[in-house]
Amino acid sequence: MSTSSPPSLSSLFIRLPGTEGKIAANCSSRIFLCSTGSRPRRKSSSSPPSPARLIALPKKLPAADAPPLQPKKRHWSVGEFPGKSDISILRSQRPPIKNVKKKVDRRAAAKAWVCTVTEALADKIQKKQWEQALEVFEMLRKQSFYQPKEGTYMKLLVLLGKSGQAARAVELFETMVEEGIEPTSTLYTALLAAYCRCNLLDESYCILNKMKASPLCQPDIFTYSILLKACVDESRFELIDSLYHEMSERMIVPNTVTQNVVLGAYGKAGKFSEMEKVLSFMLGSDSCKPDVWTMNIILGLFGRMGQIEMMEKWYEKFRGIGIEPETRTFNILIGAYGRKRMYNKMSAVMEYMRKLAFPWTTSTYNNVIEAFANVGDVQNMEHAFDQMQEEGMKTDTNTFSYLISGFSNAGLFHKVVRTIKLAERMEIPANTSFYNAVIQACARAGDIMEMERVFKRMKERQCLPDSLTYSTLVETFRMEGMNDKIYELEQVEGKNFGLDLVK
Repeated sequence: MSTSSPPSLSSLFIRLPGTEGKIAANCSSRIFLCSTGSRPRRKSSSSPPSPARLIALPKKLPAADAPPLQPKKRHWSVGEFPGKSDISILRSQRPPIKNVKKKVDRRAAAKAWVCTVTEALADKIQKKQWEQALEVFEMLRKQSFYQPKEGTYMKLLVLLGKSGQAARAVELFETMVEEGIEPTSTLYTALLAAYCRCNLLDESYCILNKMKASPLCQPDIFTYSILLKACVDESRFELIDSLYHEMSERMIVPNTVTQNVVLGAYGKAGKFSEMEKVLSFMLGSDSCKPDVWTMNIILGLFGRMGQIEMMEKWYEKFRGIGIEPETRTFNILIGAYGRKRMYNKMSAVMEYMRKLAFPWTTSTYNNVIEAFANVGDVQNMEHAFDQMQEEGMKTDTNTFSYLISGFSNAGLFHKVVRTIKLAERMEIPANTSFYNAVIQACARAGDIMEMERVFKRMKERQCLPDSLTYSTLVETFRMEGMNDKIYELEQVEGKNFGLDLVK
């Protein structure tokens, strides 16, 4: 009977990739323990024994007359243990390594600090938190690595302008000049925009004159576009022609955006002859041709006036010159047809949007809800609102304003209360239109006490009343014979807002 040869020692161990050196070390340790007659200990881990022990305990004791054995150098695997075990050498190397590591850590910490501050500044600017942004910027300026950059000042000037902080923008501009940054046309335009947003038109013209006096900071199309928009917002139409004339002298051609701003302002002010001139100039120009925004302005103007035939005529004319409609264009048509109770055309436009894969938006549903709310058609109004929620469409303040008006027109005041509570649960922000709808609902219900309470809350939440608010209050008080309330309202609110409430 043949006997099989005993397995080799190396076959008793499982070979894993990259563990050859460790296996050899384990083997040497087990051979030594077995040769001394002692029982091998069971180790909890498969890690190799310390190299100091292998050197201190050789496998075979030398004879008395034999020369002393020199320990063999151990060649360790890369990354397992250093080839040199001289402690003095290791100790001499540690301080330089630690010092280098400290320097690297200090440099990394400095770079991290720079990134942290600049990222915090960018975050505050993006969130439009101008006070926090200025605080972070002052912190950044105190650091040794800070270097003034034009882009940083530009972003801060734009933020302060949008936040209505013209005085802070001027201080920042002066600080920028003190730090050695030369003003440019772009920086001057940002400062001018800050004045315009704060309705400081005279100061804006002062900035324009400074730009014209500086050879390297001449105003451009963006400068004049901002000024034109400020003039139309302030209804200073007499300044528009002079600005156009000045642009012509400087060979600055108005672009389509500028013309659309002026066109829309003339339309809202009812200056149709001036609006026609601007539109004719755009139709015959090669540099500022009409676009879809021009189309939306004209269609929205005739739609709000209820001139459906003119709206449809201009729609076909714009299509004829190659301007394609967009979702907002169709929403304008739907709103115009809905206000005129032309439900068939309103439905046709909505079906046409589905056919061309134009998505229905919040404005689309709001126009439909408004159309049914105006006539008190609660059934179709609620159906549109339910479909809006089923499709996951976001509701806004206008949605609930139209719902409140619709339930009020139908005399369903219990649903008005329910809708107001629903808006509060959904955290819908209340604006002037929302409060006007609630005040009108209270007036129709004859609840004078609740109407006054809503008006008081409206002012407490710093929501400014408009002419519709006051007209509703005055008409309700007059119908109830409360002339003392009208007189009180005129004395308090009329003086604050310059309104003649009695008329």
